[in-house]
Amino acid sequence: MVFGRGRKAKQEQPTGADTDQNAVATEAAGDAAAAPAGNVAETAGRAATGPFDVSEIDDQDGYVDLGALLIAPREGLQLRLEVEEASQRVVAVTMDLEGSSLQLQAFAAPRSEGLWDEIREQIGQSVGSQGGQVEEVEGSFGTELVAKLPAGGADGSQGYRVARFIGVDGPRWFLRGVFGGEAALDRDAAAGLEGLFRKIVVVRGENPMPPRDLLQLRLPKDTAAAPSPQAAPEFEQPERGPEITQIG
Repeated sequence: MVFGRGRKAKQEQPTGADTDQNAVATEAAGDAAAAPAGNVAETAGRAATGPFDVSEIDDQDGYVDLGALLIAPREGLQLRLEVEEASQRVVAVTMDLEGSSLQLQAFAAPRSEGLWDEIREQIGQSVGSQGGQVEEVEGSFGTELVAKLPAGGADGSQGYRVARFIGVDGPRWFLRGVFGGEAALDRDAAAGLEGLFRKIVVVRGENPMPPRDLLQLRLPKDTAAAPSPQAAPEFEQPERGPEITQIG
C-alpha cells in the first residue's frame, strides 16, 4: 500500500470531493454533503456488515490509524490525505485502487436524527444549477446518488464527469463516501473499494461536537510501522493531489 499527501484544500469547510477523475464531486458536494445521513443503513445491519464504530471491534491492530478513521490495508491501495490550506488540518482521505477512487469524510451527527434525504435533495439542486443531472439508485448501502456534470475533454469534446455518493450513519457519526472513476459507474469495478469501505472503523471520540462538524483526521503516528494483514504497506513522499472546493 502506498501512502501520499494531497495538495491543500482552498476552502475552510471540507465538504467537496476528489476531482482527479471526478470533478462533479468537488462541484456538487457543498454544505449538503457535510451533514449527517439518515435511513441509509439500519444500525443493526451496519454493525454486522460495516462500516464499524470503534466500540464494535476487538482491537485496532492491523489498521492504518488516521485519527477519526481506521483503514484496513490492502495490496495496491494508495491513500492520499487532503489538507486544508488555512488551518493545515487534514480534512479528507482518498483511497485509490485499480484506477478508481473513493474519498472519505466523517462527521459528528445527532444521536437519532438523520438527514440523508435532505442532503441528496441539496446535492441534486446544486448539480442541476450547473447543468448537470442526478439519479437516485438503490445499492448495497441503501439509497445512493449518481451525479453527472457537463465537462469538456482535453481535445475540446463535450461529455460528463460522474460521481456516486454514499452515506452511512453510526453512533453519533456520519461517514460519507464519493466514488470516482470506473467505480462511479460500474458495480464490478467498485467491488474492491466497497469492500474497503465496509471495513472502515470510525473513531468518534467522547467530546461533545455540533452535528456536521468534521471529525479530526491526521497523518499516521508512525507510517513506517503501520501493519498489513497481507503485506507491509509502502509509504512514499507526499504527492500533489486534487483540491477540495465548496459550493456556497
